[in-house]
Amino acid sequence: MTLSPDRVLPSTVQLEACENYQKQSYRNRCYILAGDGVQMLQVPVVHGADMAITRVQVDYSTPWVVRTQRALDTAYETSAYYEYYREELFSLLEAKPQTLWELNLSTIRFLLDKTGIACRLSPTSAFAREEADDYRTTIHPKREDSVLTDLGLDKAYYQVFRDRMGGFTPKLSCLDLLFNEGPDSILWLKKL
Repeated sequence: MTLSPDRVLPSTVQLEACENYQKQSYRNRCYILAGDGVQMLQVPVVHGADMAITRVQVDYSTPWVVRTQRALDTAYETSAYYEYYREELFSLLEAKPQTLWELNLSTIRFLLDKTGIACRLSPTSAFAREEADDYRTTIHPKREDSVLTDLGLDKAYYQVFRDRMGGFTPKLSCLDLLFNEGPDSILWLKKL
């Protein structure tokens, strides 16, 4: 990963395109803050012999798209900016990309565009070995980590259910930041 000097100007981020899919990772899940606490949104995948990350098929045999849309509506309908992003985000889901890779890329591009982050995404052409600024194995939903704290990125922003939850809830999807801060998301990110 190569970040620009101010961490907001155009950067290049390499996406690992040559790994195998890893179960129970952030590759097919994220977390949002609902009225009753943190809720996981998960994209089901078809498990098979070929589990290369760019070829893992999304499983549309269950109504996960509708469930995801309802969960987002319930969690963020009262947030300040949800209504401005809802339709475009839902159109990404309703397009039913064939692979998890395609779905993730479209979602990442949506988030980069809406938060105002100028970033070039560069898929790897060969499996890249881990380097100092590599978080592929460090950041995992099943393990505790202190990455955000260590980097000084654990700053609070407004959240709809903050009072009900007893304060700021960290480690949520960037969707949470976008729906609560909207176009000011970039200002919050620049403060980091």
